[in-house]
Amino acid sequence: MTYFWRRKKEDAFSASVLGLDKSIEELKAQEAAVEREFGVRFSRAIEKTRHSINARLDSIFENRKQIDDEFLDELEEMLISTDIGVATTMQILDSVRRGVSRAEINDLRALKAAMKSELLAILHHSEGSGVASETEVSDAIKPYVLMVVGVNGVGKTTTIGKLAQRIKDEGNDVLICAADTFRAAASDQLEIWAGRAGVQIVQQKEGTDPAAVLFDSLKASKARNADVLIVDTAGRLHNKAHLMAELEKMKRVAGREVEGAPHETLLVIDAVTGQNGLEQARQFLKTADVTGIVLTKLDGTAKGGIAVAIAKELNLPIRYVGIGEHVDDLTVFDPETYVNGLFD
Repeated sequence: MTYFWRRKKEDAFSASVLGLDKSIEELKAQEAAVEREFGVRFSRAIEKTRHSINARLDSIFENRKQIDDEFLDELEEMLISTDIGVATTMQILDSVRRGVSRAEINDLRALKAAMKSELLAILHHSEGSGVASETEVSDAIKPYVLMVVGVNGVGKTTTIGKLAQRIKDEGNDVLICAADTFRAAASDQLEIWAGRAGVQIVQQKEGTDPAAVLFDSLKASKARNADVLIVDTAGRLHNKAHLMAELEKMKRVAGREVEGAPHETLLVIDAVTGQNGLEQARQFLKTADVTGIVLTKLDGTAKGGIAVAIAKELNLPIRYVGIGEHVDDLTVFDPETYVNGLFD
């Protein structure tokens, strides 16, 4: 089972959400049902991409007796159209050519199996860098500091609200730090999401030093014995030097107050922007110590192959994906579920 957030004991989510008057078996069954529901919703979110891939594969494979150069050219065009990316496309095509030369690929089923294998290899390889799981940090370290960065308009604020909801639902005490003090109404928007999630927020007036807001939030987290502190940051572009310097200052403050903080720095990317969003991310990573990716609006594009391009070219794990607009429409990115969903 893929859990969203595992900082508390195994039955914490069940106890806090489903009640203490049930047996462990009943709680686990309900917990599994919740995860299955998210699996179904995730599959629906990539339905446009799945339809595009399968329809094109069926079309270019139709009435062919063999996989030839013409077929491979059409396959290349199809893969690039889903925003999988040139590097990933070339890797898949090389694998297919090897399979054809060994007579291992001679029908559509074998072709899909080979493609799935390559995609999974790319996604799993990316988990070797950054932070693939919050369990890498000892539970004894509190609060767990999770910083969220990204340009304006990618869904950073809504992502923080959804993160807070899911982390809280698994039995954790969550606090939000509203350190985006540069954008008008940013703190107000985050306050609305904090209210929806039922978590507390630390905020100050517009124009306040973001590092000072973070310092106060860290102190408040310790005083309230919070498990997790989620830190909003100013929506910044990679070429805004003063904002990048401010981010570094915030990291220094966090590290002085809590061992190893920030424990994660998540970069939010809008899936709808495709390769443009990926280019932004490449530039961003030159100056920001990002440990993982949140991919938003995956349900709004037929080019959901961008998830693979991100994993391969940024060499960072995709931690979560946004699959809708509601407070609970955020889920763990699971490579197997994703790849199977693209083809099955």
